[in-house]
Amino acid sequence: MAQPHFRTPGDDLTGYLRRYPHEVAFGDEEPAVVFSRYHTDDFVLRNDGIDLGRERLLAHVRSGRRNVDEIHVEVHQTLTSAGRVAGRYTLTAVMRRGQVIATEIYMFGELAPDGRLHRVEQLSRDVSPKEPAR
Repeated sequence: MAQPHFRTPGDDLTGYLRRYPHEVAFGDEEPAVVFSRYHTDDFVLRNDGIDLGRERLLAHVRSGRRNVDEIHVEVHQTLTSAGRVAGRYTLTAVMRRGQVIATEIYMFGELAPDGRLHRVEQLSRDVSPKEPAR
């Protein structure tokens, strides 16, 4: 049976940034299947100077599946050109215990020939709502 067509990050970076967190955190498929749909097997994410390979990222996703109730992604800017992508977006996660974690992310990536992500360099900063002073 043929797999339904999906849009890769190279085809639609904005769609990927919005779709992937929901598919991997709340979808019916195993996280590894979703991960492989959008990333090469040797994908590496360097986030704030820390290399995160496939297994570390999947461990993070498994934790998220247990602890996150809701995810919202606001995409501010994207650019795709000649096998490279860039994006600026804010990812907000509402945790099961009510904590809201918002992260502003600047990402720069390299695409594989098939449009999946091969490597991403990313800088992030916490923009979570702060508790009011008492």
